[in-house]
Amino acid sequence: MRSNKKTIELLAPARNAETAIAAVTCGADAVYIGASQFSARKAAGNDIAEIKAAVEFAHQYYARVYAVINTIIYDNEIDSVQNLIYDLADINVDGLIVQDMGLLELKLPDIPIISSTQMHNSTPERVKFLQDIGISRAILARELSLDEIKAIHQAAPNIELECFVHGALCVSMSGQCYMSYAVGGRSGNRGECAQPCRQVYTLEDTDGNTICRDKYLLSLKDLNLSEYLAELLDAGVSSFKIEGRLKTAGYVANVVGYYRQLLDSLLSQRSLASSSSGKVSLNFQPNPAKTFSRGFTDYGITGRQKHMASLDTPKAIGEHIGTVSGIGAVNFQLDSNTSLHNGDGICFLDNRGILQGTYVNNVEPDNIITPKSMDYIEVGTEVYRNFDHIFNKELEKLPAQRKIDISLTLSDTEGGVSLAAVDEDGCHVSVDLFNELEPAKNQQSASENIAKQLTRFGNTIFTCNNFKMETSQVWFFPVSTLNQLRRELVEKLMAKRLSARPIQHNEYDQSSTIPYPQSTLSYMGNILNEKAAAFYRKHGIINFEPAAESGLNMTGKQVMETRYCIRKELNLCPGPNAEINADDLILTDRNGNTFTAKFTCSKCGMKIYFQ
Repeated sequence: MRSNKKTIELLAPARNAETAIAAVTCGADAVYIGASQFSARKAAGNDIAEIKAAVEFAHQYYARVYAVINTIIYDNEIDSVQNLIYDLADINVDGLIVQDMGLLELKLPDIPIISSTQMHNSTPERVKFLQDIGISRAILARELSLDEIKAIHQAAPNIELECFVHGALCVSMSGQCYMSYAVGGRSGNRGECAQPCRQVYTLEDTDGNTICRDKYLLSLKDLNLSEYLAELLDAGVSSFKIEGRLKTAGYVANVVGYYRQLLDSLLSQRSLASSSSGKVSLNFQPNPAKTFSRGFTDYGITGRQKHMASLDTPKAIGEHIGTVSGIGAVNFQLDSNTSLHNGDGICFLDNRGILQGTYVNNVEPDNIITPKSMDYIEVGTEVYRNFDHIFNKELEKLPAQRKIDISLTLSDTEGGVSLAAVDEDGCHVSVDLFNELEPAKNQQSASENIAKQLTRFGNTIFTCNNFKMETSQVWFFPVSTLNQLRRELVEKLMAKRLSARPIQHNEYDQSSTIPYPQSTLSYMGNILNEKAAAFYRKHGIINFEPAAESGLNMTGKQVMETRYCIRKELNLCPGPNAEINADDLILTDRNGNTFTAKFTCSKCGMKIYFQ
């Protein structure tokens, strides 16, 4: 039976029900999934039936499903979003991830409110405010350091802190990017980001001198904080979040399996527990390098910035497998012991710095590789595998099993027998068989058959870890009777589990007038509707500017602030803690859009303005 240990959550993305099921099966304690509208990943929306399927599967394991409604809302959409929230409540989602504070002015069902990272949860003051008005959880800004997370937890110890640990990174501080809207009218805060940060730029100084040309200067590598899970626990994080609502089920299964193994080891050392039930058995060895990645960065979690950007490509490069040491007419040799296989995808940067890719057609001894194309491959080329054919075949199969432990006891009752079960969460049920019993002729064989049939849980979510037969003697039962007894027990235990499932409640206090940490807000407050304006007025905001999406002309305005620095990435840094900010630099994209990068050297970052 599970104890009352403090619980920690592994949270996974779900593009749809299929991905949600893969995530939970491989060990996720919760998933987050986009609703049909108003999700910041518009391409990953789901109708109610799809989300319901995810909910029903997850709840068997006491795993949770959070619905994402994290865009900012126009006034004429308020009724639609309120109706959607009630539809989500009807299928028992476990939380609403929101950005628009106007939603808090609506009449809401009893569902916990989770503050999206788009709300820019970056300071102790902001997060304490959320705690004090009854928000259940704050999803922390991605760019925070361990020390900053600790400070937030100290200031707001009673709100759950959710922290991204893996996946794609927005270069801008969370919820504060207006670049896509400025250049083309597609707003990230409306779920329509055109990803200008993944485009090429030419960089010049203010005198027009070219520093570099056609590089992906704003494209960050993917986040990987797997080495810092213990430190994040110490800092106060209670939910470890994987990014990727556009990723495949195979990607999610692989990354969830990897973090499940790491977390389980940590939790056992610290007398902590996962927040859901069941033991996971993986049928593969997880490895994040074998599914989509742009290379990995820790994003300065310790305060020390290392190389964060993927300057040559925004695409997946995968795992480094070796260097080309020899060239033939139709093949090449790798100076590596890494085994490639027919069907693997490989990629490399050619002598112009352009990413090229091909497939492996044949592998011979001594790592002699025959690719589909030899174009641009030469001696010295660094080769990466961005598609592992065999690994992905394993993920296409059933990648894992997740089972809930139960203990069974068969005992005598007046007029029959009783089969009782208790699961790892303490749910207890029993089913009775009233029948005239007769002793088994072959006691040993009958005893073995009873145990075998009653503990065969097959494709159910249960597995028996302890069976006791406490009858006065070994009775004879037909196999069909034992199977029916077991099926009735499973049905009853499932119903009991669902009725006993722990449920969190909405603690938001709509009558609260606790002052917001600021008295004025610019367009970066993302106030797009009158409900949001009313919320902020109630909490003391005197002056505010409407959201950029209200139709603001963004020329000359700041479109992002970053903890990432182009100068540092290109070894043009004037030095740590410089007292005078470095000179501005100019970025120009292929469409002629121009931006000025202004550097905040004391904080090691930059602000970008649309020109």
